[in-house]
Amino acid sequence: MRGPHGRGFELGRAVRIFGELIHGFRALHFVGPCITVFGSARFPPGSRYYELTRDLGARIAEAGFTVMTGGGPGVMEAANRGAKEAGGVSIGCNIVLPQEQKPNPYLDKFVEFHYFFVRKVMLVKYSYGFVAAPGGFGTLDELFEVATLIQTGKIKNFPVVLLGVEYWKPLIEFIRGSLLMNAAINPQDLEHLLVTDSPAEAVAFIKKAGTEDFGLRYVPRRPRKFLFERGI
Repeated sequence: MRGPHGRGFELGRAVRIFGELIHGFRALHFVGPCITVFGSARFPPGSRYYELTRDLGARIAEAGFTVMTGGGPGVMEAANRGAKEAGGVSIGCNIVLPQEQKPNPYLDKFVEFHYFFVRKVMLVKYSYGFVAAPGGFGTLDELFEVATLIQTGKIKNFPVVLLGVEYWKPLIEFIRGSLLMNAAINPQDLEHLLVTDSPAEAVAFIKKAGTEDFGLRYVPRRPRKFLFERGI
């Protein structure tokens, strides 16, 4: 982005953005109620946060949700891998970068995007809850966009989990000690936020909100396999 261009160029860009949105909607329309897991591409297999997120992905799948991530390596891969190993559905929404980010090998469906903001629309649109595993600037961007959408009523009060108590501790201290103390946010803005080291606690928190607040219910999909659907 380098300021305004000619009208023809800007029209072409608008058409490309619209086309990418339609592509995402068509590709993801039938993926089922998702839980989106944000997190860094930089944590390798075997590391603490990789294995914690892998456990989380398995538990999300066992609870009946589709696991959606950015589709890359690191903790994104971990969540998709856990879901796949548990027999669940695993989705990736990858972003095209100058240094290519390859999709991880644990995806049932893979959708690629050029525009970050279109990708974020997809990561939010199909999800009934969000988990921020340890990550960097991109994870913070995604986390605070979700928090802003919930705060402003643009999306419902979906549950948000921060996985990794020690990792997120400085951020929580800043939120409570600065934002909340100075009335830049309200106490109720934190009501749907859970900080935990326990994948089991995280999934129980998300599942409770899904069933009690949003009317999801279990329906059989195939023998010994259940997914959520919207209640009537």
